[in-house]
Formats: sequence, structure tokens, C-alpha cells
Amino acid sequence: MNAPLPRWADLVLLPAVCLLVALGVAAAVVALVGQSPLEVMLALVRGAFGTLRGLSYTLYYATTFIFTGLAVAVAFHGGLFNIGGEGQAVMGGLGTGLAALYLSASLPAWAMLPVMLLAGALFGLLWAAVPAYLQAYRGSHVVITTIMFNFIASSILVYLLVNHLRPKGNMALESALFAESAKLPGMQQAMAWIGVDWPNSPLNLSLLLALLACVAVYFFLWRSRAGYRLRAVGSSASAAEYAGIRSKHQTLIAMSVSGALAGMVGMNEIAGVSGKLILEFVGGAGFTGIAVALMGRNHPLGIIFASLLFGALFQGGAEVAFDVPGFSRDMVVMLQGFIVLFSGAMTYVIAPLVGAMLRLVPGVRYG
Repeated sequence: MNAPLPRWADLVLLPAVCLLVALGVAAAVVALVGQSPLEVMLALVRGAFGTLRGLSYTLYYATTFIFTGLAVAVAFHGGLFNIGGEGQAVMGGLGTGLAALYLSASLPAWAMLPVMLLAGALFGLLWAAVPAYLQAYRGSHVVITTIMFNFIASSILVYLLVNHLRPKGNMALESALFAESAKLPGMQQAMAWIGVDWPNSPLNLSLLLALLACVAVYFFLWRSRAGYRLRAVGSSASAAEYAGIRSKHQTLIAMSVSGALAGMVGMNEIAGVSGKLILEFVGGAGFTGIAVALMGRNHPLGIIFASLLFGALFQGGAEVAFDVPGFSRDMVVMLQGFIVLFSGAMTYVIAPLVGAMLRLVPGVRYG
């Protein structure tokens, strides 16, 4: 049996090696289709980080991925595989939008924005708590129920937009515009407050909310008794029960916190960008969050870096499709697929090889 990797190697070295392997395989495929891997990679990096505007788009995408990645990670530490982040984000956005539609005309921004944040988190929490209850007390597997709840959440949003929230005479599936108090300041506006000229982009102050969520998740999981109980159940439910920890109760807590985190996506997409409730505001971010959590090793710091990577792939990939003749958006999706493959399933193949190399380095301790 292979000894586990040192903590630093598991969090930093292993994801880096997996990423390099994924990029190497993707480069070989790019070369096989007649493109220059170096040209493609340079164009991707330039598009994602080469300008302030490109960086802003990368951070905008990364913000949403941080929320959904944290949602997957919290559930994972509780021994659960939550693949319902998409539906929980949809319902969270619905809560955010409903709060804005019905309260923004009468509340100032300093009160409206926290209400929207809490409404989104609450809707996401409640949507995740139902599958948690079904697993804990009725034996339904959370993977199956969260998949189904993704479709139900999407259908509910469509129904409400078509029949109740769409203004009369408007053919688009979207609500009326929110009042100004429900608009989360963009990064351009926020930076102007301190005299910094920042380009116009969708990036907004929800980035700070995402970073605060990372800090909160870290202290909850590794610096609190509640987090210890949750991780104990995730490690061994039977041992935790023997120690007096109610595993069913922890299942509800893990999924509820997970759903609340996913529900915060609405602050980035609804309050920060569109200013109205729209149909496809999640855009698959709930599923991308699974890959983000896997690559980030379910640690908040790792999730930040993994979110930046996927944000760069989304933004840089769009630029590559414009700048490199013959390189389509589908090829960028292929690159994302390789990263998911090697940061997920192939991790267990690569980890023993990394461990074998580290054993050749004097002073590296295991256990």
C-alpha cells in the first residue's frame, strides 16, 4: 500500500503535476490537428492575463467557480458528493432576483444588497437540504436526487419567468430591471472610488464575497468544532457515531452549507452583471465547480487557484478562437476536458508516481 503524500505535496505538487500532464497531452492533440501548441498557449495566456480587461473577465468567471467549487468541497468533507450545485445556484439566483424585484424599490443599497445575499444563500440552502434529508432519513442517494433537482430547479425558473416574472409585452425570458439599489458595484466603479482607472467588464465586488467565503469555509472546516464533527463523519460515519456524533445531522449541515455557497452565485451573475433575473445565468458553473474542487483538492486555497485556471480557460479560450485561425472553441473545451480527467480520475494514477519521485528526495517525510 502506498504511503500518503505529504500535505504540501497533495495540495500543491500533485495538482501542478496533473496540470502539466493535461497540458502536455492537450498539446500533443493540438499538434496532431495541425496547430502550434506554443502559439495556442501563448494566445490563451495573453487573452486571460495579458490586459487588465482580460484579467477582469478571468476573475469574473473565477468568482462564480469559487462559489460552486466551495459548495462541492464542503459536501465532500462531509462524505457527500454534491453534484447539484447547478440547481442550487439556479435557486439561489431566483431568491436573489425575487428579493430585488419586490424590495429594491423601497430599500437603499446598504440594506438591499445584504438581503439579496441572504435570500440567495437561503434558497440554495433549502434546495440542498431536501436531498440531504432524503439521504439521511429515507435512504435516497444524494447523487441521484441532486441530479434530478438540477432539472427541477431549471424548470421552476422557466415557469416563473414565462408566467409570472416576465413583463407584459416582453418576449425575452427575463424579468424587469431591478432598481438601482439592487445593483452590486462593478470593479470599474469601485476602483474609481480610490482613484484607479479600471476597464469596463463584468467583474464586480462579488469577487470579495467569494474570497471572504473561502476564509469562512477554511475556519469552519479546520478551526471550529462544528467543522471537525463534519469532517469526522466524512472520514468515517461509523466511527463518528461511536464517538457520539450524529451522522444524519451532519449530512444535513454539510449539504445546507454547500447549497448556501452555491446560492451565492446569484450575487455575481444577477446583482453584479445582468441587473435582472435571466434564464441561463449559471451556464454550467455548477458542474465546473466539481472539477474546480477536484483540482483544488477540496481546500479553499486550492479552489482559488483552480478557479483562476478555469477562468483563464474560459476567457483565454474565447480569445484563442478569435486570434488563432482554425482553432475552434470546441478545442478549448477539449483542453478543459483533459484537465478534468487528469485532476480527477487520473490523480490516483499519478499520485503514486509523484510519491515515488519524492522518496528519492532526502528529508521528505510521509505519514
